[in-house]
Amino acid sequence: MSNLQPTKLIENRVWRSYRGGKLLDAFHGHEDGSDGFLPEDWLASVVTAINPERADAPEQEGLSKTETAQGSCYLKDLILQDPEGFLGSAHRARFGENFGVLTKFLDAAERLPIQVHPDKIQAKRLFQSDYGKTEAWYILEGRVIDGVEPYILLGFQEDVPREQLQALFAAQDIAGLEALMHRMAVRPGEVYLIEGGTPHAIGSGCFMLEIQEPTDYTISLERRNAFGEDLPEFFCHMGVGLEKMFDCFHYEGKPRAEMLRRFRLKPQMMERNAAYTLTALITYENTACFALNRIDVHGPHTRRTEGGPSALVVVAGEGKVGPNAVRRGDCLFVPAGEEAFPVEGDGLVLLECLPPAG
Repeated sequence: MSNLQPTKLIENRVWRSYRGGKLLDAFHGHEDGSDGFLPEDWLASVVTAINPERADAPEQEGLSKTETAQGSCYLKDLILQDPEGFLGSAHRARFGENFGVLTKFLDAAERLPIQVHPDKIQAKRLFQSDYGKTEAWYILEGRVIDGVEPYILLGFQEDVPREQLQALFAAQDIAGLEALMHRMAVRPGEVYLIEGGTPHAIGSGCFMLEIQEPTDYTISLERRNAFGEDLPEFFCHMGVGLEKMFDCFHYEGKPRAEMLRRFRLKPQMMERNAAYTLTALITYENTACFALNRIDVHGPHTRRTEGGPSALVVVAGEGKVGPNAVRRGDCLFVPAGEEAFPVEGDGLVLLECLPPAG
């Protein structure tokens, strides 16, 4: 494999139909931040955002870039130029030339639409995709907006007949839709797993790192944005139609205690020494779709890739990763071909984003 090094990526803001981004601006050190329609930063992304109604969308919106001696270059193109070096033979044999995971910073100033993402079965049937959109949220910060503490909506409280969900959607009875779901306050450090097929919504005031399967398939139950403006019908069904979109939901309900036990994950400290503390936030036992570790750096050490690729996201402090000076908000792609690399920094906190289990 190639002798590659961790590759630092450029901030990669992506347009969405909801407002947010003020905390994300501050996180990146931008002065005078504000909420707008760039509330997400896609990290180590080889996924193109689906924004068909945005006439002024940048070319290949959503794809991460890095600076090279020849100018900026898409991470996706670097991988295609040397898939063995960037992804490793085992990953490539299983998943082809796709990193297999997408990570984002997401800062919501309003509740996102009540939505669902397809599981792998429906993604294959409806979108001809090998990936659905199971995702997970690691809560970084929160803020009170209009007197409301940060919260999420997650899963149905009781079994919901398909016909009932369709009727509420047709009437755009948003209060009725919300009443079907569990509402949960969230706090920094919590981790939630949202399997494909599980209805959900991110509430206002949530600033998180989201890790997910590498797609942008979102089925929305809301036809209007927060301003009451009609959204294109495509936003609801993503091209599969208003009938088939309901195939993506899992209609079984769960009591609140069971929902929390299954989907609010407990971080596990795996290793602690003078140089770092390694905490598993999401493991392959939780989901085969991805894994997420937190590395609290106390001093210089060497991090190994174990023969596979990863993304490293800096959520606190500053230091060095490989040859790169890093600070809060930075993201790096770590090629499989770089078998080991140095890490240093006191107070540096990294999130290690790993692709599907091989």
